[in-house]
Amino acid sequence: MDTAAVAAVPARMLLLLSLLRLPSGLGTRQRSCPGFCHCEPDGMLLRVDCADLGLTDMPANLSIFTSYLDLSMNNISKLPLNSLHKFRFLEELYVSLKYYFCLSPFIYETLFNDILYLCFFLRRLDANHISFIPSNCFSGLVSLRYLWLDDNSLTEIPVQALRSLPALQAMTLALNKIYYIPDYAFGNLSNLVVLHLHNNRINFLGKKCFNGLHSLETLDLNYNNLNEFPTSVNVLRNLKELGFHNNNIRSIPEQAFMGNPSLTAIHFYDNPIQTVGKSAFHHLPELRTLTLNGVSEMTDFPDLTGTTNLESLILTGSRITTLPESICEHLPNLQILDLSSNLLSSLPIIGLDGLTHLKLTGNYPLQSLISSENFPELKVMEMPYTYQCCAFRAQDNHYKMQNQLNKAENGSAYEFQRKDSSSFHTTDEHDFVDFSLDFSEDLKTHHSVRCSPSPGPFKPCDCLFGSWLIRVGVWTLIFLAFICNILVIATIFQVPQFISSIKFITGQIAIVNTLMVVSSSVLASVDALTYGDFAQYGTWWEDGIVCHIIGILSVFASEASIFLLTLATVERVFSVKYRTKFEHTLANIKIATIFCFVLALIIAVIPVLSDSEYGGSPLCIPLPFGRLSGVGYTVAMVLMNSFCFLVMTVAYTKLYCSLDKEEMDSILDCSMIKHVALLLFINCILYCPVAILSFSSLLNLRFIGPEVIKPILLVIVPLPACLNPLLYILFNPHFRKDLRSFQKQSFGWKKAKDASLVSVNSEDAEKQSCNSTQALVTFASARISYDVVPSNPVGPSIQ
Repeated sequence: MDTAAVAAVPARMLLLLSLLRLPSGLGTRQRSCPGFCHCEPDGMLLRVDCADLGLTDMPANLSIFTSYLDLSMNNISKLPLNSLHKFRFLEELYVSLKYYFCLSPFIYETLFNDILYLCFFLRRLDANHISFIPSNCFSGLVSLRYLWLDDNSLTEIPVQALRSLPALQAMTLALNKIYYIPDYAFGNLSNLVVLHLHNNRINFLGKKCFNGLHSLETLDLNYNNLNEFPTSVNVLRNLKELGFHNNNIRSIPEQAFMGNPSLTAIHFYDNPIQTVGKSAFHHLPELRTLTLNGVSEMTDFPDLTGTTNLESLILTGSRITTLPESICEHLPNLQILDLSSNLLSSLPIIGLDGLTHLKLTGNYPLQSLISSENFPELKVMEMPYTYQCCAFRAQDNHYKMQNQLNKAENGSAYEFQRKDSSSFHTTDEHDFVDFSLDFSEDLKTHHSVRCSPSPGPFKPCDCLFGSWLIRVGVWTLIFLAFICNILVIATIFQVPQFISSIKFITGQIAIVNTLMVVSSSVLASVDALTYGDFAQYGTWWEDGIVCHIIGILSVFASEASIFLLTLATVERVFSVKYRTKFEHTLANIKIATIFCFVLALIIAVIPVLSDSEYGGSPLCIPLPFGRLSGVGYTVAMVLMNSFCFLVMTVAYTKLYCSLDKEEMDSILDCSMIKHVALLLFINCILYCPVAILSFSSLLNLRFIGPEVIKPILLVIVPLPACLNPLLYILFNPHFRKDLRSFQKQSFGWKKAKDASLVSVNSEDAEKQSCNSTQALVTFASARISYDVVPSNPVGPSIQ
């Protein structure tokens, strides 16, 4: 009798014939369920599930009417030769034998010969320790369709054993230790549709290893050690899905898939591919998905002649600089386009109106904005710059506004309907239907797009400053700080007046504060010039040299101001406490000043040499959130400036406490030290927000939003640059004398009286310089950097 015909005999008919031959009452008696197993009726038959019960042998009392038996996930080491002989109605058998090499062929022969209608629908041999399969292991299983041999210890393809399985449709040999596939390894598996060979150690494929697989549609060779493209796949005319990712393939030859016209998906990612043949992807009319990344040497877009039905194209990590203008004509069905991490400088947008996913992140030469009108179907978009998402954010906002308006209109319509229901239904029913249709069309027109990176307070679309409160505050600070610092510099460095050491430091602080004013004024000018359209210039501004110079200038001014204030504090303490022994010369102070400038310049240049560049934000400062390098840089500056603050606080505290123990030459010195203590307290208050922001970012505490951080950086941080010179002008008694002297010199009144006035006031001015310089020291130190550490302006000189 023909085997196929035997396999087709219905099991239920044979069951009826068997029942006629059985003794009375035997059928009922034999349908018992073994203990601990789960049984379900299957018509006149029985389904028995004994999986994962820790069994070491076949369960007893199995019904002869068992049609389904699951013995997997147990500890059965072997099956007796006659253990399955009586199960004439068994259709499905699941067995996972622990430390199993192969079932005895006698079992298969018994099952097949004694049970003529038996057809193995499923056979699981996975997750064992099978290392060898004898050639006659599957003899007689001519109807076996599915074979799972994954997660074993096979080192080679069981070629001879597989020849006995002509009906096999799906097989997995994954997660083994197979290192090569010989020629004609699957020669008798003409019905095989799915073949999984992933997670092996395959490094060599015979040129005819896939011959005979006429029906194969899915081939999975992922996660192996292939070094060359397997040209043997060309014989697979019906192949639809091919996976080669996570191998060591370095090149794709010309006409690589000329024998696979039915391919619908190719996955090549995570291979060190360097070159791709120009005709590698020619004439693949059924191809829908092409994934190819990391091709370091590919500079041109692949030629897709004859491959016109692509829906998903992923080409990442290459060096593609341009896209062909005809890409839209050749790929009319394209929906997903991922060209991340390339070198594109332009994008042909006409004809890509069918795209739903567009990813261009990492293409930093691509700085031009893209209009949302060219992508009506787009749902997900990833761009290299935040400002390129502004057009899509505006579209999304418009959609939300329309939604709210429509809801309000619908609410009003509902009220109207509730009040006069009958009139509405009789007269306006057709109008309401038309309105609903128009509303649906409006929703389709204004669909939302998820674009990343998304804009925010530190990546604005409209204005750099964002609010008029910040804008007015910054301009006010600029004007006041500029005027006050210029007055301080002019009065201190007037010629030929004598300059004391503390006055020299005060003048240097005023110069440094002026640099901070310059950086703030440049940001304010950019905000004014790009008002309402900052997205158009945001990328150019961040990448430009001017932004980097402004960032360096701002950090340099901030740190130099802190160091100079610390130097002024130390100079005043020594000059007051050891005034009879301590002698300081202007030359020594100049050397110390140069050291402060050099140290501040080194700190300001560090972001240029590391990952925390100044161009990471339109404010041109390393932000204390985001990348770890930027957070570490700002926190390090805060710690260093806090140490300087601590030195100044301790020095002034000790000096203040010593007033009652030592006699001072002038009560004015005592009163000014008290005043400086008050200024130091106020300065600490101004410094607290900056320190809190830096450390909260380090600890990943998000209790302060970016809407609060931005005004702190733009207004609070540069505030000492305005307060310090203002306090110096208002509270330093020596400033008025210097101002009068400056006025006389500016009008040409140069008389001997001026020189005598200088000499008479020199001693008194030296005493009074303590109070003015101390006032400057305290307020300027508040300029500690948060992000872009703003410079400490000149405080009332400690004169």
